[in-house]
Amino acid sequence: MVIKLLFKETIFYAFSGGQESDYGTIGGYKVLEARKHGKEIFYILEDNHNLKVGDVVKVVIDWDRGYKLMRLHFAAELVLELVCKHFPDVIKVGAHIAEDKARIDFEWNQNISPFINSLQQEAQNIIDSNQEIISAFSDESTQRRYWKINEFSQVPCGGTHIKRTGEIGVIRLKRTNPGKGRERIEIYVSESNDSFLR
Repeated sequence: MVIKLLFKETIFYAFSGGQESDYGTIGGYKVLEARKHGKEIFYILEDNHNLKVGDVVKVVIDWDRGYKLMRLHFAAELVLELVCKHFPDVIKVGAHIAEDKARIDFEWNQNISPFINSLQQEAQNIIDSNQEIISAFSDESTQRRYWKINEFSQVPCGGTHIKRTGEIGVIRLKRTNPGKGRERIEIYVSESNDSFLR
């Protein structure tokens, strides 16, 4: 049996928009999952805890994992904006942000392979510019957020964001084909090119 918990305030990012939730603990107990329902975030813990309503608890997230998700999330957003800029007929149909890689799926009747290297280089140039990423509410009452850098207009997004593009490090893109009329770009980030060789 699992127990759902709800808190007045939290630092956990719950699974949303294809981005996996943070991992961590609440009151020393491992969080199995964090899910968002409307404006509320629920946490699922195993039932071997003694937490009760009104307890003051310490909430701890796995920062290493959370930071990897932040870097990959923004890297995926960057690639998505570049794809949409160069290929306006492309339709995004899915995305997933995990700790080891991100992916974006598109409806498109062409093979994106010939453009992967140029997309990767353009993304890396933006990353290397190490510019500030502005992230704020466009409408706080509905909790609508956005991010913005020099290359793009305001982009709606409620995910987690790093502070500067340079935090991504080195980006690598890989094309796969999930099915007819679909294209997938897998996104990897690393501290250096050497890390990709390990």
